[in-house]
Amino acid sequence: MNLQQPNGNDATQSSNRSKSVVPCSGLCTRCLDTCRGNCEVFKSSFRGREVIYPGPFGDMTAGGDKDYPIDYSHLNILGYALGAKGLPEGVVGTPDNTLFPMVDTETEFGTANKIKMRVPIFTGALGSTEIARKHWDSFAIGAAISGVSIVCGENVCGIDPDLELDANGKVSHAPDMKRRVEAYRRYREEGYGDILVQMNVEDTRLGVAEYCVEKLGVETMELKWGQGAKCIGGEIKVDSLERALELQRRGYLVTPDPSNPAIQAAYHDGAIKQFERHSRLGFIDEEGFYTEVQRLRDLGAKRVTLKTGAYAMRELAMAIKWSSNAKIDLLTIDGAPGGTGMSPWRMMEEWGVPTFYLQSMTNELIGRLRAKGAFIPDIAMAGGFSSEDHIFKVLAMGAPHTKAVCMGRALMIPGFVGGSIERWMKTSDLPKTVAEFGTTKEEIFVTYETLKAKYGAEVDNMPLGAIAVYTYSDKLRVGLQQLMSGSRNMRLDTIGRGDLISLTEEATKVSGISYVMDAFREEALKIIDA
Repeated sequence: MNLQQPNGNDATQSSNRSKSVVPCSGLCTRCLDTCRGNCEVFKSSFRGREVIYPGPFGDMTAGGDKDYPIDYSHLNILGYALGAKGLPEGVVGTPDNTLFPMVDTETEFGTANKIKMRVPIFTGALGSTEIARKHWDSFAIGAAISGVSIVCGENVCGIDPDLELDANGKVSHAPDMKRRVEAYRRYREEGYGDILVQMNVEDTRLGVAEYCVEKLGVETMELKWGQGAKCIGGEIKVDSLERALELQRRGYLVTPDPSNPAIQAAYHDGAIKQFERHSRLGFIDEEGFYTEVQRLRDLGAKRVTLKTGAYAMRELAMAIKWSSNAKIDLLTIDGAPGGTGMSPWRMMEEWGVPTFYLQSMTNELIGRLRAKGAFIPDIAMAGGFSSEDHIFKVLAMGAPHTKAVCMGRALMIPGFVGGSIERWMKTSDLPKTVAEFGTTKEEIFVTYETLKAKYGAEVDNMPLGAIAVYTYSDKLRVGLQQLMSGSRNMRLDTIGRGDLISLTEEATKVSGISYVMDAFREEALKIIDA
């Protein structure tokens, strides 16, 4: 197993001086007392706790790069030379009715009030990080015009500078949350996609659900137990002492303590440049979970979902069984290492159950529930996915209960790219990587005219980041259609575990997917021996 060195990484803007590094510690084999840097130990010697986090905050996202023993690259997708699944009843497959553009990539999730999506993907939780705030319009409008869902993450109301609280300390007005909901809804096509608003401990205490459902008309609320990137609560950084004190007054843990005179002095000296705002850990219990689900439904939420993290099998079993009993609308399971706008780097590298193993556990536990005739909630998997083959493999491996793939950084990057292109065009500073395709948005974006045909002049009001998100999701849709057509699946609900093979016996042991040398062996031998 190729493990990453724990003492230097671009995420923390650190690196080893020596080419020779001790594998277990990441320290240079020859450490000089006159070294000029810049390993993590060197940098931590004077910047301390800052080096815990990737940076710079607000301008980047980070993803763990630990190389796990098994991942989805250990699976391959099977293609076939005959047959077709998912055609209308009684219709026999022919070369003319199985063309890949005919493949249906729509999915849906939920119980009584189902939500359809044109592609089986949705965004990760885009919450209170600065990167999510400043690119929100690109993400939200891009998701809406793509016909997929978006998740508004935790703490958005709690950190809003213009937050207004009532006499009971509950949210009465949160302009940023209102802006986020309205941006998505402006272009949402009826019946396709939805905005899910996530809640943690702080959000519950602030009455975020009441505000979102009753005043903003939000229809889907998501409870949060955790995520794949870290095993503590949500975090952001703020660069002003006044802002840090304000968040501390609102009840958040802010570190280093902005009310401490020594810390204030360090801030004024310029040594401390930023403060961290942390969320509390959640503590789950079964009856409390059922009570909260029912409370959200009583408030008027049409759908209640749950997001859980890369915990071991015990917490996973709780999430699945309790979600089954409560008949929630979607359970999103997020594996390690995940992606983040702010998580402790070493935590992201070294904590939690990797997604491949987590999905294998999920399949085992759901299989036991299904055998009892229990309700099986719709499942989505998250944790390091970025391409159409990932989508196919996840849906096939988790068939028939897995309905979608949650993509974090992969759906954010197009928003960044489109926004950058918009800025570069204004300053006539397009890099060669973009300028080789043209200098106008009509030339650069292959989907621009498609969107113009649908939205008319309104397309010019959309940020280019949104058009980029749509363009990327369209690439995923077409790529998925091609993989599905080749595997003779004309609809998503016909994809199954038999459409995959394991390339290693270890992957077979973990996942139960047939080893490549065993797949269709009996059928093959019958043909040879006939």
